[in-house]
Amino acid sequence: MSSDRRAFAAAALELSEAKENTSNLCGPFLSSLPITGASISTLGAPFGTETVCASDEQAAQIDEIQFDLGEGPCWDAISIRRPVLSADIRNPSASWPMFVRAIETTDVVGLFAFPMFIGSLNIGAVELYSTRRGSMSPSQIDDAIVLVSLAARQVLRRALFARPGIPDANDDEGYSRRVVHQATGMLLAQLDLPAADALLVLRGYAFSHGRTVRDVATDVVLRKISFPTEFDGS
Repeated sequence: MSSDRRAFAAAALELSEAKENTSNLCGPFLSSLPITGASISTLGAPFGTETVCASDEQAAQIDEIQFDLGEGPCWDAISIRRPVLSADIRNPSASWPMFVRAIETTDVVGLFAFPMFIGSLNIGAVELYSTRRGSMSPSQIDDAIVLVSLAARQVLRRALFARPGIPDANDDEGYSRRVVHQATGMLLAQLDLPAADALLVLRGYAFSHGRTVRDVATDVVLRKISFPTEFDGS
């Protein structure tokens, strides 16, 4: 295995196991991709707009500018649900004139934003920047997308359990607890997810729709909600 693949495998494992809130979610991107800095943020409803982690002060500043202006690559990435890649952010054809003007005093050149979402649930974006001009290679973009999907699960988990009053399926009793387990099993089969991720998706859907986990689980079991349909945005 090449050193690049070893670095990617280690980064993916680190993100997969980053269960604790003290875990550094930005570090794996820096250790496996040719970038200068990274930030991870939640954007808009339902989790609010804030920086989850930033590798350095400049990465945090890039986030803050986009939050204040309401424009920039992160907003576009989550809006279109595709990576927004700029090999030279200072190119006159950039889509965010106020944002570009605001970062003129920085040494940021390459800027790459990747959306974080799970199915129909928007979470936020991972933003990677470089002080050198140039794009990421197709294989590096593919690696980044995999790492972003792992980060999305961790950010969703932290966002849900950091908020008091979020319905916890483990607190349900009797039939309600059984229906949550049954619905989780159906999601596991529908989405080909591990059991822990299937339950996380169920909770995330419930939170984003202002419902209890039990009520959503009942609708899943009764086939009123089909998660493949939800994930397709249908």
